[in-house]
Amino acid sequence: MNPPAAAPDFLARLGWDDAEILPLAGDASFRRYFRAVGHERTAILMDAPPPHEDPRPFIGVAEWLHARGFGAPAIYGTDLDHGLVLLEDFGDARMRETVDAAPESELRLYEAATDVLIALRDHRAADVPAYDAEYLHREAALLTQWYCPAVGADVDTGGYHAAWNAVFPFAMADTPVTVLRDYHAENIMLVDRGLGLLDFQDALAGHPAYDLVSLLQDARREVPVALEQALLERYCRITGAGDDFVTAYHVLGAQRNAKIIGIFTRLWRRDGKPRYPALCPRVWGYLERDLRHPALAPVKAWFDANLPPARRGDPIEIAGA
Repeated sequence: MNPPAAAPDFLARLGWDDAEILPLAGDASFRRYFRAVGHERTAILMDAPPPHEDPRPFIGVAEWLHARGFGAPAIYGTDLDHGLVLLEDFGDARMRETVDAAPESELRLYEAATDVLIALRDHRAADVPAYDAEYLHREAALLTQWYCPAVGADVDTGGYHAAWNAVFPFAMADTPVTVLRDYHAENIMLVDRGLGLLDFQDALAGHPAYDLVSLLQDARREVPVALEQALLERYCRITGAGDDFVTAYHVLGAQRNAKIIGIFTRLWRRDGKPRYPALCPRVWGYLERDLRHPALAPVKAWFDANLPPARRGDPIEIAGA
């Protein structure tokens, strides 16, 4: 993975002209990441190439979080014309690998990650778009747009929209918070000052239950049911959240998991990334658990009628591709 052509001049302007540029793993977007190493210091170079990517939302949310004491990386410099950002290096100690290697740390680290979300409740939402019903509908529709055709399911899209329309009122926040939207163990780093946060450029102002679902119903890492329940109860006990919060948790969990199944299928079908559909069975498991909540009866009825168990799983396997 070669660094962008503009990177050496950009680094030189920031006093990093002697730095070696080493590739790091990318993600499911067009963004790429590199580590700049020189004179016993390191930084992370984000390559967010226009017009595919715009780093300004990341920068804005990072500055908002940093100003309030949350563990977002400091921004050292930007070149918006070329989509380059130099930011603080959080190192390589990621929550995912740490917990997998030391299972005894799981409860402690998940509690710490939950505490970040509890602290976010104390702050008025950042100046970001609203996570409203229209947004939730658009995301939920990714399942019918991508997954259903991939598995050969001819479904009632009008009924799908109507079912979600019946339950989304349960997921509207009276006092919106900053929702990071991709808050899970692979986007949380372990740093000296606590937890370092990554991948929040798509933040919205919405219900605080969304990020808790993102953490505890992790598409990439199996979170034990007992741990999920314990942390949900702990969150409610500390914040005073009641049954309305738990209902919103399951509504947003179902919506998020339906969206992820659609996205993982799109990454295969459109973007040529076939490793993501293998994660869908886990996400279906989360979705089915959420659908058991009584408030989600209309959505459960739609799934039962349109996507029976035989059509739930890895879309590559179901399609026989």
